[in-house]
Amino acid sequence: MNFDSSRGLDETLDTLFERRIKLYQSRAGYRFSLDAVLLAHFVAIKAGDRIVDLGTGNGAIALMLAVLHPTARVCGVEIQPAMIERARRNVALNDLQERMSILSGDVRAPASLPGAGSFDVVVCNPPYRSPLSGRVSPNPEKRIARHEFAGALGDFLQAGNFLLSARGRLALVYPAFRSVDVLASMRGAGIEPKRLRMVHSSLVEKASLVLVEGAKGGKSEIAVEAPLTIYDKPQQYNPEVAAMLGGAVSARGR
Repeated sequence: MNFDSSRGLDETLDTLFERRIKLYQSRAGYRFSLDAVLLAHFVAIKAGDRIVDLGTGNGAIALMLAVLHPTARVCGVEIQPAMIERARRNVALNDLQERMSILSGDVRAPASLPGAGSFDVVVCNPPYRSPLSGRVSPNPEKRIARHEFAGALGDFLQAGNFLLSARGRLALVYPAFRSVDVLASMRGAGIEPKRLRMVHSSLVEKASLVLVEGAKGGKSEIAVEAPLTIYDKPQQYNPEVAAMLGGAVSARGR
């Protein structure tokens, strides 16, 4: 990930995938992190899939998926008007208007979302703190991204079930300490967990993130994949993570 500060006082113009993706981000508001890169590479995508990113923010995950999978059609759904406008500019900046769209929508209100059953894949990076836990940012972009003011985990999962076609897939990234909540909530929303991967900063640290993919109406069986370690040494990315940051396409994404 490369960042620079060449976009006036309020925004920066940053790059991804060895400058194959460019995107504007708020200087003081929500900015994508490594979580987004990990999720974009974890989710299994098939040729021609219709993908929706719930809570797309600046559109980072949606942009990555569109670049990694040239036959996919990608839609981002966001509730904040300023971020919708910025995400749409990012789509145009990368000349992806023919395969990408950014829509206004609220995961708590299915009527505001695209048509039921209209997507093969849902991805999301939901907020994970309750409105009463932790320090709440005064910045609205950060506040909604981190705290459940505009949708909790269950809202994202129910919206995902609504949008998915039969046997469609939903993938998300979430803090590892809430893994039980993720698995139980997915099953409760009719999305059976099928793949799970824990993410660790190093070999000697406990997991910090969990990546999970489930299938709408799937049977009860889950594959627990080998853990992913971010760093081999301090400030040195694991080769797999370095390849992700460079935009390499995984075997499951071909």
